[in-house]
Amino acid sequence: MSTKGVLARLKVLTVFAALVLAVGVFACGPAPAQAAEKKTRVAFVLLGAIDDQGWNTAQHDGIEHMKKKLGAQVEVAYTENIAAPADAERVFREYARQGYDVIFGTTFGHMEPMYTVAGEFPKVTFMHCAGYKTRPNMGTYMVRIEQGEYLAGYLAGLMGYRNVGTVATQPIPEVVRGINAFTLGLRRGLDEAKVSYDADRLNTLVWLNSWRDALNETTQAEGLAARGHDLIREMADTSESSRAACAKGVAAVGYGTDSAKYGAACALTSTTLQWGPVYVDVVKKVRAGAWKNEQVFVGFEAGGVGLAPFGKAVPRAAAAKVLALKARMAKGEDMSFAGPIVDQAGAVRIPQGRMATDQELLSMRWFVRGVRGSLPEQYAAD
Repeated sequence: MSTKGVLARLKVLTVFAALVLAVGVFACGPAPAQAAEKKTRVAFVLLGAIDDQGWNTAQHDGIEHMKKKLGAQVEVAYTENIAAPADAERVFREYARQGYDVIFGTTFGHMEPMYTVAGEFPKVTFMHCAGYKTRPNMGTYMVRIEQGEYLAGYLAGLMGYRNVGTVATQPIPEVVRGINAFTLGLRRGLDEAKVSYDADRLNTLVWLNSWRDALNETTQAEGLAARGHDLIREMADTSESSRAACAKGVAAVGYGTDSAKYGAACALTSTTLQWGPVYVDVVKKVRAGAWKNEQVFVGFEAGGVGLAPFGKAVPRAAAAKVLALKARMAKGEDMSFAGPIVDQAGAVRIPQGRMATDQELLSMRWFVRGVRGSLPEQYAAD
C-alpha cells in the first residue's frame, strides 16, 4: 500500500474513533448529569401570612434559606393562610397531584389532614411540624424552642426581673414547655443574681386562645403592665405585645423572629425559630434517597433555634453568661429540663439526675412551680 493510502486509512480510523467516542459520551455522559440536575419539587403550606412578624415569617425565612442553599436543585411553592383542616387537606392533595416530591405542613393543626393525604400518595414525602403522627412516607419535625426560652428566662433573671407576664397563645404542649423553660431559666438567673422572689409567682399567664390576635395581644400586654409586671413575654405570631410593653415603659422578650426589627426597641432579646437548616437537611436526604420517616427534633446543636441580638439595656456580663450557656447547648449539653423539677403542686416531675425525655417534652401538659396560671380543663393533664 502507498504512503498516501496508509495516511488515508489512518484518517478514516481516526474519524471512526472520534465518532465512537462521541457516541459513547452521548450514550453514557448526559444521563447521569441530567439525573443529578433534576429539580426536587418542594411545597409548603403555611398557617398564616409570611409577613406576620412571627411564626410564619420565620417559616418563610427558612424557605428562603433553603432556596439559597440548594439553588437550582429545588423548585419551591408555598400557600399562605391555610388554617382550617379541610382547606389544608385540599391544598396538600393539590400539591401531591401536581407532582411535588416533598410537602411540608407547618403547624400542629395540619397533622390530621396531612395524615389522610399521605395515605393516598405513598410516593410523596410529607413532613409535619409539631405533630406526632407518622406514616412510611410521613415524618415530623420541630425545633427545641425550650432551649431558647430557657436562655431568655435566664437573661431576664440575671437582670433581676421577677414578676413576668406572659401573653400565651394556644394551650398545647409546644407552648406549655416554652412557658416552663422560660420560668426555669428565670429562676436560675435570679438565684445566680441573688435576687429574692416569690417562688410561686414568677410568671403569670394570660391566654389569647389564638396564634394571632393583634388587638387582644396589645390589650393583654397593657393589662399585665398596668398590674405591675416588670417584663412582658411575647408568644404570639406578631410583635404587638412587645410593642405594647415598650409603649408602657416595660421590658419585653420577643418570640419567633427579632421583635426589635418590628419596633420593640425595649426587647432584651427574642427567641428565634430557624427552620432553614431543617428544610435543607430533609430535602438533601430525599434527593439522596436517604430520607426516613423519623421525628426530627433539633436545637442549637443543629442551628434550629437562636437568640436575637441583645438590646441596649442588657449588661455585658449578663450577655456573656447567656452566650456561655448557649455555647454549651450547641455542643449538646442541654440543661433546659434537667431535674429536679417540680410542678405547681410541688410534685416531682423530673427527678434529680434525669433530663426530660423528648416524649415528655412533646406531650407536656403541666406547669412548673413559678408559673401562675393553668390550662383549660380540656387540655389539662390527667
